[in-house]
Amino acid sequence: MIHKAIATACLALFSLAAQAQPTAPAASSAAAASPYDAALAKTLGADERGMRPYVLVILKSGPNKLPAGPERDAMFKGHFANMSRLAAEGKLAVAGPLDGVDGWRGLFVFAVADLEEARTLAATDPVLIQGEMVAEFHKFYGSAALMAVREIHDKLQPPKR
Repeated sequence: MIHKAIATACLALFSLAAQAQPTAPAASSAAAASPYDAALAKTLGADERGMRPYVLVILKSGPNKLPAGPERDAMFKGHFANMSRLAAEGKLAVAGPLDGVDGWRGLFVFAVADLEEARTLAATDPVLIQGEMVAEFHKFYGSAALMAVREIHDKLQPPKR
């Protein structure tokens, strides 16, 4: 069940990343020009495979569920502000909620290769500080296109009124 949830989350991330760059028309011959963009690859931190290291963080239900009310609202407001800050700093590639099955509440994909750095970043999040959620860390090697998700998402999200 756990591996199925990770696989589902990763497939969703790869699907979104694949949409990050427009696809080139099908090549009519093997000699057709490659759509490779060296400058973009460098900007996104891609290696020779178009990939890069990340740390996948699974957020699970923690021991200290806060009851509904102003304190819980403030905690989640801080959670979203923290994610926005980390994304703006280029440290958080992707984040989102999960379905809650088996206590799995959400995920972060940190654009760092080191588990300790990911733990330091996660430790700034109010839901983890308060114990509403706990984090599980896994090294993840994925498409560097995930780094383009925030820019694309900003174009998809209407302005707040």
